Amino acid sequence: MQLSFRTLSSFTSILCFLLALVWGFFPEVLLAIWSIGYSEGTGVVARRSAVLFAALGVMFYLLRNAPPSAARSALSNGFIVGCFGLAALGFGEWLNGHAGPGILLAVLVEFALGLGFVKARRVTVELSETVG
Repeated sequence: MQLSFRTLSSFTSILCFLLALVWGFFPEVLLAIWSIGYSEGTGVVARRSAVLFAALGVMFYLLRNAPPSAARSALSNGFIVGCFGLAALGFGEWLNGHAGPGILLAVLVEFALGLGFVKARRVTVELSETVG
């Protein structure tokens, strides 16, 4: 299934805004899903992560209608690296027993988003080569 950059960017912005809300106001819920205890320290990191998710949400929302460009490619490529990196890290934390099996849902979403942006980038490159 091929998603357009606009659809993928819109979905990503909604997901990021949702994660910002949950990490900001209910971090203990996500931590419990991952079998990680809530503490003052994890709360600080969670709230800071919430702001980063909000920033990503704004960027993807504002970029959803942008034509192919260096800025769009830079954001997409950075997000691809982030998604695959988080997926690998989450899987490693699960293998090492630092997180419960609930983290595998995050790993799956991160991998799928990374792959989605890889595919959207490939289609953009192919289209620009046929038009140019």
